[in-house]
Amino acid sequence: MTYCTATGCPKPKNAPNARICETCGSKLWLRDRYRVLGALGRGGFGATFLARDQSLPGYPSCVIKQLRPTTSAPNLLEMARELFQREANILGKIGNHPQLPRLLDYFEIAQEFYLVQEYVSGSTLQKEVKHGGPFTEVGVKQFLSEILPVVQYIHSHKIIHRDIKPANLIRREQDKQLVMIDFGAVKDKVNPPQVNPSDQTALTAYAIGTPGYAPPEQMAMRPVYASDLYAIGVTCVFLLTGRSPKDLPYDPRTGELRWQNHAIVSDHFATIMHKLLDISVHSRYQMAEDVLRDLDMEPYLESLSQNLAFATIEPVAVTATTNSENRISPSSRMAEAIRARKDRRSHKNTSAYKGVERRKNHKFTPQSVKESYEKGRRDFSAQNLSNLDLHKQVLAGARFTKADLHGTNLLGADLSHANLSRTNLTQATLKNAKLQNAYLGDANLTGADLRGANLTKASLETAKLTDANLCGADLTGATISEEQIAAARTNWSTVHPNGRRQFL
Repeated sequence: MTYCTATGCPKPKNAPNARICETCGSKLWLRDRYRVLGALGRGGFGATFLARDQSLPGYPSCVIKQLRPTTSAPNLLEMARELFQREANILGKIGNHPQLPRLLDYFEIAQEFYLVQEYVSGSTLQKEVKHGGPFTEVGVKQFLSEILPVVQYIHSHKIIHRDIKPANLIRREQDKQLVMIDFGAVKDKVNPPQVNPSDQTALTAYAIGTPGYAPPEQMAMRPVYASDLYAIGVTCVFLLTGRSPKDLPYDPRTGELRWQNHAIVSDHFATIMHKLLDISVHSRYQMAEDVLRDLDMEPYLESLSQNLAFATIEPVAVTATTNSENRISPSSRMAEAIRARKDRRSHKNTSAYKGVERRKNHKFTPQSVKESYEKGRRDFSAQNLSNLDLHKQVLAGARFTKADLHGTNLLGADLSHANLSRTNLTQATLKNAKLQNAYLGDANLTGADLRGANLTKASLETAKLTDANLCGADLTGATISEEQIAAARTNWSTVHPNGRRQFL
């Protein structure tokens, strides 16, 4: 079937080989290239379609997002065009991350705007909960460990997503990794759009986010990085309770969600949730790494409690009422005290810091890596995996950010969609490894053996490839510069980013 995208077409379904809509006479192939198969969703400002790129071998699937302004007023049309171009620019800037969809194309036809993105096959977290029921605390912590590094990456590019919610988080079918979609409401902190205040309300619904998931400052059109973390917190509530924010009661005095009676969590995790969901932006977590740090402290709370038992603990500012104070458990108060102490410069000398450092420097074995991955624990960031024999291991979608894999044997390993940013892969064996769609930004691949490796659509931005062996490697669609390729060893069998071999 070929689907018509024309506004108001009463019968959009056409024969597979049709080029002109039988009902309205509109051209069916967008740009004479994209054949739309059907609608994925519709909203007030446009629609999303599943399509195939007929210009490429195999006719790969893609997603086409159509922005349709509801007015022809010149000033509002120009504002819609600016929003469209802003989304395209942002996707182009951050789309090389393995957990973000790539921007493939964008264009304008008859005052309608189109974005073409990589198609992500899988199920949203909203559907996961609907079909499988609420998550446990452990499941929600796993979710946070997967999504917070993505949020951290987006924020590092000075971008605020503004519409994080379960429906915009897809678990990719091929590697079970979470992918964040729909950047229509993003805010660029570097180049914010300049619009006439009198026209602002016309497109507010497009750019404000989703009520219930957006905190007060965002609803007032003043989003900050912490606004995304509030949305993450509300998403956690949905995962824990199976209820959307509109179906949960609020505290009439503060406006905060009353979710605690609908889920059972530990005191420590409740403390983290309260800080994620704080209505006051000043009291809320400010950065994604702060949440990850507090989650990482949990296994050490008992030993920290003992180590701090005879220490002088500075009082922690409490903003809750006296009744709320009385309900805080000793372990929660201890967690607050720990966080207060770790913000001091002397925290590096405490046993807490040393404990976390010991955990980061833990030496894995090939068997423990395999068992961790099979149990769903796929974050090996900052871990020491040097010189391990991991040949033919399946590690698709795993995270190795800042990990040490010097000399590691990854012969024939499956590292597709893996995050290897800033990873030390010097002298590593990656011969015939599967690295398609892997993220290797700033990785050190000096002297690495990449013969015959599949690096299609991999991101190698600013990766160090001095003396790396790329003979026979497939770099089709990879993000890599000519200077990087020149620094490595190649031969006639190396497939370059344009999909061709260069015969000498």
